[in-house]
Amino acid sequence: MNIVGLIIGLLIGALFTGLIIWVVGKLGLGLEVSGFGPAFIAAIVIAVLNALVAWLLGALNITIGPGILGAIIHLVIAAIVLMVAGNFVKGLVVKGFVGAVVAALAIAAVGWLISWGVSLLV
Repeated sequence: MNIVGLIIGLLIGALFTGLIIWVVGKLGLGLEVSGFGPAFIAAIVIAVLNALVAWLLGALNITIGPGILGAIIHLVIAAIVLMVAGNFVKGLVVKGFVGAVVAALAIAAVGWLISWGVSLLV
């Protein structure tokens, strides 16, 4: 894959993730977003933070196992990443840790619904 294709893929992924964050913000599920622009920027910041967390866990040789405990750990990490992104992105307000957990669950659910809907069309 060339660099242009990689950049286009990243931008398309950020657009869809920004859309998901914007929808969750409109639903009032743990976070508020002032518009699509901040949601798009938040998607990019969250992607960078997730990459840093994955790198750090790999560098420390920490693996997160499957099952309910692994799911809870992933959820807590996602909530913390959302809270950190809320501190960096103007226009994104995360309503505490519980709000971040609810928002992380909602983002995952809306993302899954969109993926499911697209898979029905393809």
